[in-house]
Amino acid sequence: MAKTTNPFTFIQQVRSETQKVTWPSRRETMISTLMVLAFAVIASIFFFAADQLMAFGIEQILGIAR
Repeated sequence: MAKTTNPFTFIQQVRSETQKVTWPSRRETMISTLMVLAFAVIASIFFFAADQLMAFGIEQILGIAR
């Protein structure tokens, strides 16, 4: 059976654990954000190009004109 914890004790434990966390600096956060955005743009361009290429190939195979 699980041992229940007093809410006050629980909050103290949570605060204690969050103080142990190594938080990223503002600069690290900005660099990470920019990297995520850049890779999202690169991925979207790649998938758009792949989709266009596959659509072109299928149109050529089936003889469908746009």
